[in-house]
Amino acid sequence: MNLYHRIVVCSGVLIVLALSSFAIAQDNTKVFKLKPGAYVDICLKCHTAFKEKLKKAFIHTPVKKECTGCHNPHTSSHGKLLAGDVKTICTKCHQSVIPVNALSVHKPVADGDCMKCHDPHSAANKDNLILPGKALCFSCHKSMGETIAKVKYKHNPVEKGCFTCHLVHASSKGEFLLKEKTNVLCVGCHKTDSPIFQKQHMNYPVANANCTGCHDPHGSDMPGILYNNVHSPVASRMCNQCHDESTSPNPLKIKKEGYELCRGCHNKMLVGVFDKNQIHWPLLSKRGCLSCHSPHAAPRKGLLKADQITLCGKCHADTIERQIKSVTKHEPVMSGKCTSCHDPHSSSSQYLFKEPTIIDQCGKCHDWMTHSTHPIGNKVRDPRNKNLSLQCLSCHRAHGSEYKDMFPFPSTTDLCIECHEKFRR
Repeated sequence: MNLYHRIVVCSGVLIVLALSSFAIAQDNTKVFKLKPGAYVDICLKCHTAFKEKLKKAFIHTPVKKECTGCHNPHTSSHGKLLAGDVKTICTKCHQSVIPVNALSVHKPVADGDCMKCHDPHSAANKDNLILPGKALCFSCHKSMGETIAKVKYKHNPVEKGCFTCHLVHASSKGEFLLKEKTNVLCVGCHKTDSPIFQKQHMNYPVANANCTGCHDPHGSDMPGILYNNVHSPVASRMCNQCHDESTSPNPLKIKKEGYELCRGCHNKMLVGVFDKNQIHWPLLSKRGCLSCHSPHAAPRKGLLKADQITLCGKCHADTIERQIKSVTKHEPVMSGKCTSCHDPHSSSSQYLFKEPTIIDQCGKCHDWMTHSTHPIGNKVRDPRNKNLSLQCLSCHRAHGSEYKDMFPFPSTTDLCIECHEKFRR
């Protein structure tokens, strides 16, 4: 038999074995030829403690019929003698858990970690959930649960349960597992044509607006469940300070574009911004201040649209990714405190640093500059480029690297011989 025929025969054997394995996964009971009625009973002879599970209110359907629906009774490459990985076993029956073209998918579902929420055998809760309702959600979303418990003004749907607005596995209609797009979901309860709704919104046509631009859907310490940080014109019910009058042909139109809209109130701040040598480019874009700040209300101070890691990461994704891969984590970057080092608006220093020089900036936290034996400063030129002076970033990468101490090279020797070539071996 020549090599070609051997390959064909071997390929055929592998295909047969693969099909056999698939057949076993599809119908284990026929393959194992268990005695009639023994599909569960024979297992319980050894697994006696499992009998208590069968007394619970909700039992997973396969468990009632046969243990071999999910387990191989002889051998397996998976823990608990499972016939396959958890995701494969579950989706064999639950194929429609993730809809086609889903806009959002629950992370445990995407990861195939079904047992984070479900007990595969039995449970005291419907759908074999390991905990009831909100308690299950808050076991992962702890900070959310703590915040909701403390807020002064509760949102009624949230009090009823997370599943009032969210789907548990995936959604094809909204982000964050929402059953519908935000405004569609909200107007299901809040009638936008009612006199009280129109009065509360100063007669502005907000029926199609994004409600979560102003309101915290989970509850708040502010009346009307506005986010805890409210822009002054909104708090004063002076919408016409930024928008045309509610009776005008275009009531939601803003009166000016970009930072010019904000100049009326924040002129002093803007004068200081434009007095610097370098200006953060989003401020000069068409959206201006609204590139980073919410115009109405926000859960964060400064009306920031998101936490700094998320907000800055929209443009500086490579920087955030670098920190994730870094062996030595730089604390300000790791904890999302970008403004510890950088001014988000403008600066007369490079990289929008708050301090005049890189050495001064690093020296705010690191006292190495007071006792470092390596010469640094404006008078010390970098041997690799005489146009540059030696400073902290000559040897370290502020946002991290794949090597210890945020070095750009694998070892101290590799770094030093960049300049001290006579020691190169």
